[in-house]
Amino acid sequence: MANASANTIELAQTGKRDELRELELKYQARWEKERLFEVEAPSPEELSGLTPAQIKEQYPKWFGNFPYPYTNGSLHLGHAFTISKIEFAAGYHRMVGKRVLFPHGFHCTGMPIKAAADKIEREIEMFGENFERFVPDEEPTPAAPTTTSDGSAKAVDKGKKGKVAAKATGLQYQFQIMESMGVPREEIKKFADPYYWLKYYPPICIEDNKLFGSRIDWRRSFITTVANPYYDAFVRWQTNKLYKLGKIKFGERYTVYSPKDGQPCMDHDRSEGEALGPTEYTGIKMEVVSFPDAAEKVIREKVGSRKVFLVAATLRPETMYGQTNCFVGTQIKYGVFGINDKEAYVCTYRAARNMAFQGITAVRGEVNQLAEIEGSLLVGTKIKAPLSVNPEVYVLPMENVLPTKGTGVVTSVPSDSPDDFQTLTDLRKKPEFYKVDPSWVQYDPVPVISTPTYGEMTAPAVIKQLKIQSQKDTKQLAEAKEIAYKEGFYNGTMLVGEFKGLAVQEAKPRVREQLISSGLAFAYAEPEGLIISRSSDECVIALMDQWYLDYGEPSWRAQAEKLVAKMETYNAETRNAFEGVLAWLNKWACARTYGLGSKIPWDPTFLVESLSDSTIYMAYYTIAHHLHSKLDGSEPGDLGITADQMTDEVWDYVLNGGPFPDPAPLPKEKADRLKHDFNYFYPFDVRSSGKDLIPNHLTFCVYIHAALFPEEKWPLSMRTNGHLMVNGQKMSKSKGNSMTMRQCIEKFGADATRLCLADAGDGIEDANFDEKTANANILRLHTLIAWCDEQIKNKGQLRTGEKNYHDLVFEHEVNDLNIKTKQFYADMTYKDALKYGFYELQSTRDWYREVTADVGMHADLVEWWIRTAALLALPVAPHFAEHVWSTILKEPKSVQLAQWPAVTRPVDQTVLDSAVYMRGTIKTMRDAELSLLKKMNKGKQGQATYDPKRPRAVRIYVSTAFPEWQETCVQIVKDAYSPEHDKVDDAKVRELLTQRGLIKDKRAMPFVQAFKKRMQQFGTQTAFNRTVPFSEVKILHEILPYLKRTLNLTDAEVLLVDDAKSKDLSTLTKGLVESAEPGNPAFEYYNV
Repeated sequence: MANASANTIELAQTGKRDELRELELKYQARWEKERLFEVEAPSPEELSGLTPAQIKEQYPKWFGNFPYPYTNGSLHLGHAFTISKIEFAAGYHRMVGKRVLFPHGFHCTGMPIKAAADKIEREIEMFGENFERFVPDEEPTPAAPTTTSDGSAKAVDKGKKGKVAAKATGLQYQFQIMESMGVPREEIKKFADPYYWLKYYPPICIEDNKLFGSRIDWRRSFITTVANPYYDAFVRWQTNKLYKLGKIKFGERYTVYSPKDGQPCMDHDRSEGEALGPTEYTGIKMEVVSFPDAAEKVIREKVGSRKVFLVAATLRPETMYGQTNCFVGTQIKYGVFGINDKEAYVCTYRAARNMAFQGITAVRGEVNQLAEIEGSLLVGTKIKAPLSVNPEVYVLPMENVLPTKGTGVVTSVPSDSPDDFQTLTDLRKKPEFYKVDPSWVQYDPVPVISTPTYGEMTAPAVIKQLKIQSQKDTKQLAEAKEIAYKEGFYNGTMLVGEFKGLAVQEAKPRVREQLISSGLAFAYAEPEGLIISRSSDECVIALMDQWYLDYGEPSWRAQAEKLVAKMETYNAETRNAFEGVLAWLNKWACARTYGLGSKIPWDPTFLVESLSDSTIYMAYYTIAHHLHSKLDGSEPGDLGITADQMTDEVWDYVLNGGPFPDPAPLPKEKADRLKHDFNYFYPFDVRSSGKDLIPNHLTFCVYIHAALFPEEKWPLSMRTNGHLMVNGQKMSKSKGNSMTMRQCIEKFGADATRLCLADAGDGIEDANFDEKTANANILRLHTLIAWCDEQIKNKGQLRTGEKNYHDLVFEHEVNDLNIKTKQFYADMTYKDALKYGFYELQSTRDWYREVTADVGMHADLVEWWIRTAALLALPVAPHFAEHVWSTILKEPKSVQLAQWPAVTRPVDQTVLDSAVYMRGTIKTMRDAELSLLKKMNKGKQGQATYDPKRPRAVRIYVSTAFPEWQETCVQIVKDAYSPEHDKVDDAKVRELLTQRGLIKDKRAMPFVQAFKKRMQQFGTQTAFNRTVPFSEVKILHEILPYLKRTLNLTDAEVLLVDDAKSKDLSTLTKGLVESAEPGNPAFEYYNV
């Protein structure tokens, strides 16, 4: 491909892919024409008189969904990965007889679309409606983002992020970004209207999903905001309901504010810093014990009787136990600010200005600067360190402290902060160079947090891992900081303090609360990056009255915790993450004045913000197609209901069991139909999402469901996945490995892409989309289709009649794979479903084809395998399955209507064990000869008993009894085994081996270890039983023809050990015969 980069592959040949894509388009058109993915609830008449349990049994349903994407660009491969989790499940649940509802909406609420539209409007004013006056050479140099620490730099990036942004593109103007996204320049002017985005991108997204083969009922799709009056009414109802329940309250919250303008500065009021918000810190008050003389002269007389505190802003209050010092920047000018008549704070002016609007200073908005001092003069100040095991510490110099992040004062916890540890290390190595007294750096790092990966000293461990040598290694330190913070927060356990033993996620808010309530700290916030108003004012964060959802309120939190406890989360990591978020999540501002959305009903100057109008919309899917027939609700649905008829009372009746209103705005039978459909499909069975939404969207979903719905309507499960990497690297435009969903489908085809997504991973850790795997899938699918087609066309040439041993084994193995695959699909573990139901299924066929080459495969079994292969692959590779089903097998109905294949007979483990034995024996014999040939080629064959290059035969010796020494070893293991603990006492084994004279026998201990593995593999009783559940002689006789053919032997025979011993054997052969044991035959090649 032309756009392949060093981080993506280029397809040399595309003929096979193009053939597969032709088939995909053909079957997608058929599915759409036959409306196969449209689903309805059973009629009220069908469900009449049935209990909920009976309905579940007779009319089972499955409702899966995922977070609707934001409509400011095309879906990327990460979206496809999350969608695939529901898509594969939808395919499976259709096959087990359920009515499957898989819907897909479009989120338009919030600021990014409006902010981008406003940019285009401004650029049209600057350059003309088609930007014809834009001249690249005259392009002004973009303002450099304010230099801050790594955290602040990221924050500035966030203001320009998203699909509508210049992230990693180097493009300055919004119209350039739109062009880079494939929008024709002459059409870009239309995007100055924010509502045009809502018309432009959803159809593209729908088309992408259709090309992917998604089993989505598109009749139920919708857009959000006032653009859709039905959804707007739905948001109005839930917002009013939450308000009446006391869940939405009014009070002080942080907001971006322009002191110059005297009002909040929302996105549209900004010339820089769109989409940035507050970052909340804990302001740590470190009381000055003594200043160095130079600082004392500057400060003391100006502060009067006030106590002086150095104030540090930290995101990690839980680490304060480990303070060893405090850092300042020697090149920074600090202010001493009178907070009131009793206290003065040392920090940057920027920080003091933020504090002045947060109720921290005596007079709101007033910055009372008493003095200014160079940071270098503060070095050597002795201060009190709140909570620290070192009560008093010293102020030290740090090169990387910046004035545009936090307060310019930094607490130092070298056990958990890589920057702190490295700086302390540098200062200790060269105290004279840095002009510090050695006594100031006397305190060693204090263990505060333990993590499974890095132990009790995370920062030193990460520093060592990344080979960081100096505080000048800023890039590596930024990476180390991110690693250490995430490891500590998500996996850490407190080692000290009142909350010792608690998870860091749980301890963090408690430590913060303790510090604040004891007067050792205060809540402090600042913008997460530079925000400049249209009036050229640098904005601050102000504490102002606003509407918020009262998350964290004890009784509501208890309901949410109960919901999570009942809900399936598929893995412990997801459950732990939910529990951790519930432990700290607090009040959430639910209103904004700028952007797109629905208005707060009782205060229409505000809009419901984007995370608060998207908590229970899954319920809307159940009835959306009855309400409207177009995405924007511009045309009513099949019940002819108008948006104004959907009053709060009607919504309450439909979704919440409320009374039917009188007077009624619509006929009751219409409302009853809505209620009927909702009650049938709700609650949803699973919601699948990226793990990054647990701290907000998914937990909000839990809270609002707990507040608005009875328990029987609570979500049944939520599963989360990690981010999707491409070719082992994080997907990004700068790396050249960023792909949209459509680009990937165009490159590899839908099924090859889907197979690769299924193979990418199912856990909460990051998954990997390997393009080489996707490319290999093209060949695998093409080859498999050709083989299936050939076999069916030539079925008359295949063997018929009675089935032999290999037919029996094949049938049992395919049935076993069927059962395993079905369970993996049910568990949503698609990598394993693919492994057993696709790859191993083909390997089983390959062996069957090979082992029956002399007599041929059985016609019935070949067709049965093809049918099974199509059906087991159907959830993941539906186009392949449809082609095999409809075109090759000539089934009249679509494969999408097929049921999961029944096993043809109960799986006999004995038959499966015999197959493992058969293949294992063949491999051992083949490997032995290959090993000898390798030695001969190297001239190291020694005293070989035969020449593998001359005609040869083999004798296989089968034993029905174990050697006496082995029986003794088994009895020893049995005596040392504890059924209660299901464990073998190794010390007792050694003791018994010694007692019975076997401890020095070199065979004994390896045998014992192998036997313990057998116990794990086959179960304790089977291992102790020590019987082979099949006739080895019979199995070996079945494979003799195959052995002779594949090993090119002139003869092969099977002998029982007892029979062989009765013959006149050489010493070598005798030893060989005696080495045979049940399940592990001996064999001897010889020349003829």
